[in-house]
Amino acid sequence: MKRTQLGIVLGVIIGIIDIIPMIFQKMPCDANFSAFFHWVILGYLISITNVNLKGYIKGLLLAVITMIPIAFLVWWNNYAAIIPMTVSTLVFGLLLGFLIEKYGE
Repeated sequence: MKRTQLGIVLGVIIGIIDIIPMIFQKMPCDANFSAFFHWVILGYLISITNVNLKGYIKGLLLAVITMIPIAFLVWWNNYAAIIPMTVSTLVFGLLLGFLIEKYGE
């Protein structure tokens, strides 16, 4: 599968995984949509970004960079949510970068 297609597909999968706990916590729909599309767009960005880094490092770096604006919004509304958000960003960013590098053409 081409890298961009794989990045988008994996972004959708990780986006769904990320919002499942948010749905059970009855988070607002806009937060769920934001988190979902964050991962879809991030999968695409990781797949097209051409930097000389290992895939997992590139995924981690881009995930953290794209999380920063969202983190400010979350901080103002629910500062305790920053910890699980950061952990999921680190784990899913590493995973997304690794999988795109390993399985993308």
